[in-house]
Amino acid sequence: MRETKQTKGSMEAELSRALTQWEKEYLGRGSVSVKTDILRDMIIVVLKGILTPAEYKLCDTKEGILSLKRIRCDLVETGRDQLDQLIEEITGEKVTSFHTDISTRAGERVMIFRLSSNIQKELQS
Repeated sequence: MRETKQTKGSMEAELSRALTQWEKEYLGRGSVSVKTDILRDMIIVVLKGILTPAEYKLCDTKEGILSLKRIRCDLVETGRDQLDQLIEEITGEKVTSFHTDISTRAGERVMIFRLSSNIQKELQS
């Protein structure tokens, strides 16, 4: 855990800012909005407004949806080391697993980072 005591809300806000910055630098554009929640040993992130108008058009077909999901997943996975490092720097905990998916209807991505310990409990003590 970090030496400087942070509140749950301030850490969630810091994670949201850092993930938005990562998106802009690594993927070339950021989401319209980001909401981060810490729950037990998980960081749950919802990024809204992530698809471009062209990507929405691509999602008119099942093949397009699958292609978009695969490409976007591959892009995030190539930056996985950076994401893990970013999360560890902010929380002081190692990422043990990472899960993500995109809703092509809602135009949002959900990311879930599982951490090595219950960070919510640490922030409350």
